[in-house]
Amino acid sequence: MTMAATSSGELRVVPSTCSECSVHCGSLVYVRDGVVEDVKPNPSHPLSKGAFCIKGLKGATGITYSDRRLLYPLRRVGERGEGKWQRVSWDEALDYAADRFAAVREKYGPPALIGACNNVYFGRGIAVVMLLRSLGSPNWMINQDLCGGCRAVSLRASGLDITRGEDIDNARCALVVGRNSYDADPIEWMALKKLKKRGGQIVVIDPKRIPAVGMADLWLRPKPGTDAAIGLAMIHVTIEEHLYDREFVARSTHGFDKLRERAAEFAPQRAEELTGVPAADIVAAVRIYGHGPSTFVSGHGIDAFSAGVQTFRAFHCLVAISGNVDRRGGNRRVKKPGGFRDNLQLVHDPKFRLPRQVEEQTLGADRFPLWAGPRGWQTACHNPTAIDAILTGKPYPVRAMYVSGANIVVTYPNTPKTVEALRSLDFLMAASDAMTPTAELADIVVPKTTALEEDEIRLQPGGPLIAMTQAAVPPRGEARNDFAIARALLAKMRTRGAASADFLPWQSQDEFIEYLLGDSGVTLQTLRRDGYAVYPYALENFDKFPSPTGKIELFSQAIAAIGADPLPNFAAPARDGADAELKAKFPLTLLTGDREKTYHHSRFRDQPWAKKISPDPRLLIHPATARALAVADGQWVRIETPGGRGSCKVKIRISENTPEDVVSTGMGWWRPGSMMPGSGAFDVNINAAMTYDGPWDPISGSVDSRGILCRIVAI
Repeated sequence: MTMAATSSGELRVVPSTCSECSVHCGSLVYVRDGVVEDVKPNPSHPLSKGAFCIKGLKGATGITYSDRRLLYPLRRVGERGEGKWQRVSWDEALDYAADRFAAVREKYGPPALIGACNNVYFGRGIAVVMLLRSLGSPNWMINQDLCGGCRAVSLRASGLDITRGEDIDNARCALVVGRNSYDADPIEWMALKKLKKRGGQIVVIDPKRIPAVGMADLWLRPKPGTDAAIGLAMIHVTIEEHLYDREFVARSTHGFDKLRERAAEFAPQRAEELTGVPAADIVAAVRIYGHGPSTFVSGHGIDAFSAGVQTFRAFHCLVAISGNVDRRGGNRRVKKPGGFRDNLQLVHDPKFRLPRQVEEQTLGADRFPLWAGPRGWQTACHNPTAIDAILTGKPYPVRAMYVSGANIVVTYPNTPKTVEALRSLDFLMAASDAMTPTAELADIVVPKTTALEEDEIRLQPGGPLIAMTQAAVPPRGEARNDFAIARALLAKMRTRGAASADFLPWQSQDEFIEYLLGDSGVTLQTLRRDGYAVYPYALENFDKFPSPTGKIELFSQAIAAIGADPLPNFAAPARDGADAELKAKFPLTLLTGDREKTYHHSRFRDQPWAKKISPDPRLLIHPATARALAVADGQWVRIETPGGRGSCKVKIRISENTPEDVVSTGMGWWRPGSMMPGSGAFDVNINAAMTYDGPWDPISGSVDSRGILCRIVAI
């Protein structure tokens, strides 16, 4: 930390880490007289190296000092969603909540309590998980079935621990699949530009003309949802042309001969029939990737499908057999300093687990055991199953919810059904920094801290380093961090005899951070001083992978054990199975999840800087498609899908970046402060037009939220 004296007060510069999205660039927070004046990139940060985006520059201060900031606990006094609130004290809010949670627990049993958070990567997720477990419930919902979950399940089922370990800086080739680094990841985008400048090659697989296509050596443009066939064909060519690493395959993989047999079914010519990508281009892509070192850069574009796990399995198997695992310029394994614990490790630690027979009751564990329950990635429940349980009482009643750090009304498909479920609850409590469409439906809303007011550490394998987001200023009003909220609520529940255990033993965030650091040798003092701590990392560790065989499982034992296909395979997009009448009624294919530099999911929608750049939701449409449908640039239309209960209002943007008859849009839109129902969650939110009721990925339970049939209706 550096300091500089000024005439108007002392200026402090606090080294930190931006947490306004999942990239986590190094930041410098400038504070004067207890107020944050500015946030800038940290050019000395060893991972981000000065990379930053507008969300980092404007997001945290915009949220912290917003006029819409929640500063005090509130209790609902009108009907749900009516917007009538009474300010109450923390004790009143917690007592009110504890009485109602305890009553539900007593009447229906602990599993009737459910939580909702974004994921356990953040401390707020750990706080939710450990609170629910302490109350005896195995149920909480996370957002990752819609973003990153299929990738994570594939990695876990394969024993391939390469998450966010792309060594682009030392690669000869980057294979970019379903990832728009330009808008989503400034660190990655900077690294790709440097790779190209030094003479490296880039292969892009994406149905859209994303910015990376502009510097790509080869662009493969598949029909949406068909990427698995390309991955399998690339495996086929890699094996046929002897471009695989025989030594690595023999020593460190399991099931190569079976994978060879499966890949033999996907010659480039067949892949061309399935995907529309010329066979010659697939062969050319393999020859570029196969003369590495090469790194696989993946994203949301191949995740949000009901065949997402097998799609990722195909590419993960390609990474494995090519020998690009844990080698310079490839995909590095995740390695932690000895004695360090990360949040996901904590979730699976037996010291913080419920009895197995209780965890087996997790909603969705019977159908998706590699997602939900004791064998699951984060052990979270299957969201659509949980929503159905709230509405139907099957397989058992779910009657009270605690939600923190997630805006599920906006981010879950089928907004009308989600709202119906939340309205039907006996009790709903939300912790939030602003009044969101989800918080609007709560009975109790409590104010939580922002990233400028709380401490958190995280492992960044791409560094590799441990990064810290640290409190630069005290909380505004009566805001509390997630651990303080969860601990206080648990204490109230214990006095009512409504807790089964105490899985929140840490008295403060600092104590929790010290627990994670353990015997790693990294100190909290170092993290506060620099904002990060680099730890030693050695490449070419092939001794043991986290799988039953101790190898990367091309033939997955875990997937075989649940009765699913243990080898990567291709499944045609669900839309292909629709009858002619339905296709005629819904003639377009919809892609969702378009990234914008201004927004991260549902965040920043009320910020003036963001609204100035991107004031309205947009729908990209090819000029030829626009002419055929007689729609014009800037025109408002509504999107409808076959399974949707509602529709979504968007503004046309004509662009050749999307293929003909394919339209694309973003997600997370709402209108903060508006008088529309749900603050626009039913109007400008694409999830209002989509279903959450399947088809689901047979392994992860993820639903199709991309590549689905749709139509647009002029307004």
